[in-house]
Amino acid sequence: MSQGVNASEVAELEAPSTPANPEHGLPENFGTGLLGTLLFWIAVSFSTFQIITAFGIPLDHSLIGGISMIHIIGAGFVVWAAWLVVLRMRGRNVMGGLLGLIALAVTYGLILKFPGSLPSQVVRTLHVGFLCLVAGAMLANHKAHTPLAKAFGWAVGLLGFAIGLYHWALYEELLIRSGELTQLDLVVGIAAIAVLFYLVWRVMGPALPIVAGIFLAYCLFGNYLPAPFDHRGYSLEQVIEHMSFGTEGLYATPTLVSATYIFLFILFGAFLERAGMIQLFTDIAMGAFGGARGGPAKVAVFSSALMGTISGSGVANVVSTGQFTIPLMKRFGYKPEFAGGVEATASMGGQIMPPVMGAVAFIMAETIDVPYVEIVKAAIIPAILYYASAFLAVHLEAGKSGLMGLARSELPSAWRALREKWHLILPLAVLVYLLFSGYTPLFAGSIGLALTVVLILAGALAMGLVSETIRLVFWVGLGLLAAAFLWAGVTLVLVLVAALVVISLFVRGGPETLEACRDALADGARQALPVGLACAVVGIVIGTMTLTGIGTIFGNWVVSIGRDSLILSLVLTMFVSLVLGMGIPTIPNYIITSSLAAPALLTLGVPLIVSHMFVFYFGIMADLTPPVALAAFAAAPIAKASGFKIGFQALRIALPGFVIPYMAVYDPTLMMQPVAGLEGWAFWASVAYMVVKAGLAVLLWGIASVGYFRVRMPWWERIGAAIAAGFLVLALPITDEIGFGLAALVIGFHYWRNRQAPAVAAGR
Repeated sequence: MSQGVNASEVAELEAPSTPANPEHGLPENFGTGLLGTLLFWIAVSFSTFQIITAFGIPLDHSLIGGISMIHIIGAGFVVWAAWLVVLRMRGRNVMGGLLGLIALAVTYGLILKFPGSLPSQVVRTLHVGFLCLVAGAMLANHKAHTPLAKAFGWAVGLLGFAIGLYHWALYEELLIRSGELTQLDLVVGIAAIAVLFYLVWRVMGPALPIVAGIFLAYCLFGNYLPAPFDHRGYSLEQVIEHMSFGTEGLYATPTLVSATYIFLFILFGAFLERAGMIQLFTDIAMGAFGGARGGPAKVAVFSSALMGTISGSGVANVVSTGQFTIPLMKRFGYKPEFAGGVEATASMGGQIMPPVMGAVAFIMAETIDVPYVEIVKAAIIPAILYYASAFLAVHLEAGKSGLMGLARSELPSAWRALREKWHLILPLAVLVYLLFSGYTPLFAGSIGLALTVVLILAGALAMGLVSETIRLVFWVGLGLLAAAFLWAGVTLVLVLVAALVVISLFVRGGPETLEACRDALADGARQALPVGLACAVVGIVIGTMTLTGIGTIFGNWVVSIGRDSLILSLVLTMFVSLVLGMGIPTIPNYIITSSLAAPALLTLGVPLIVSHMFVFYFGIMADLTPPVALAAFAAAPIAKASGFKIGFQALRIALPGFVIPYMAVYDPTLMMQPVAGLEGWAFWASVAYMVVKAGLAVLLWGIASVGYFRVRMPWWERIGAAIAAGFLVLALPITDEIGFGLAALVIGFHYWRNRQAPAVAAGR
């Protein structure tokens, strides 16, 4: 039985601080002193640049009397500079404001060269340049122990940014002489690769640079390998031109997606966090499930699922929601390693939870050239099954250990939380609506971000409204106004944002709200580091594929195996994804495996989206798989338990996550993919059948893994449940019938035995 705790104890649950983000090993701040302030403003400038380029609004477009946004922004800088002069004359310290003015003026200058719309190549190169600058400065401010080391870190970051400026300044010239490198071009290209390798090694560890380095070495020396792995040979100039210039290497599709969709959705999540979305999710989860059997663990699963709708990082999910849920689970009697495993499993599932689905979904949509909504449609049923399995695991574990939940009187009201903060859900609802209405993720994310800023700024105005009725009218009216502006165009939504910014300068709490928005811009730039750097470096893998054709060689090998046994090809692909994922983040893992193995699966008859989802899923599972298990080790300091033990518990809880992709390969209706001969009601009947079959398999895996259903299960019942689940997963003649029959036998006998136990006990 769990120990009872009261509301004050819940509020005082230990929330251990994590000094560094497990994804990049750097603290969640920019450092102290003048250099810390400078880096903060560089991050704000970076996010501002990305917002301007993502929204794609021509700043040179004439508004009134020939005045454009370029003139208005320039006037704003003049006013800012004048205000700093006034403050300095009054004896105030203006160094922070001056650094901010300089950093944002640099972004203004970058935009000014292409005021209509920056070319895609320039956006990509400057995006990578900003990433290098922020990463190098973060390393200098946090990991350098001597002045020389600090200077070196800043120098590397500035060199990376200068490489981006090189492409920006010589864009037209590089375009004209494409394919003909000068000596300076060659030096810049080599420097770009070297800087990225160094920064990724320092920030994310050696795994990804080693893998990318092997592919780069193959480009240069692969002609010396025996057939069929050899190629015709390429000079250093050809390799550098391919990798460092154009859109096939460092600046390939992953970098494009990072510079557009991914960064925008990272900012979207950062602003929603600032708006209070995490607290809303926690209150809803606590109110809905905190009082149920094993309530604390169910809160962890449900709140992580909700966080997954706005977060692009499973590890970030662990360290945010896990700060509250893991200590809560421990207090209620769950073992530390199980508590950490629950949070790691639930958090990693956020990457397959629509609508955001982590960064991979955007890259997948761009790579296979399908609408993003098709990716979401394919992911929705497996995501629900994944979280159902995690929910079932904690429910069964609680029943096995006799763990109960909090008293209802000590829990927040989910309904009250929704009633008070329902407006926070509006940007997410608009995002989902736009995605399913056929708008691009870039447009949907831009609108979602703009509406989130509107909500944050309007919140300061709403604080001055005493009456709840007036506040309701205010939010509804603002929503209608935003909707009307949205109908007219994204420019007017930005006009609404600008108006709220001006009003916020003069209302109580407004300046503090503006500071929160500024801080969210900086947070977004910092959170983008691991994703953006990984996307740039993994471009070398893509460049190697397009230059040498090594992907075709690997694909032919997988196809040759699959001709005899599709299951062997699937298992091989799974292990490749898992092994690569044991040190490489999900995004580069997906890019590499999808480039190598997904085309081979497609050749073997696996549908396009299903083949890519297959490698995507196991890229996610790699973060739960020891010995690396990044999500498990992120939970370890919070749970105060071994990362290995947490990883093995996470594997046990996430077992259905390994099974669902196989089921989808053999019956794509599980991912709502079309199947020849199935149309209309027959297709939906097949979808319903697969959901029931997969749901039953999840139940059987769960009770077999935990060893508990109604009561504790003996070993032979657990084996029977596992065998029944195995038959349901197989796609051979009569395996479904055998699986359903065995499931009925195991569950029926378990219920019968549960009924007989009290009678036998009474007879004694």
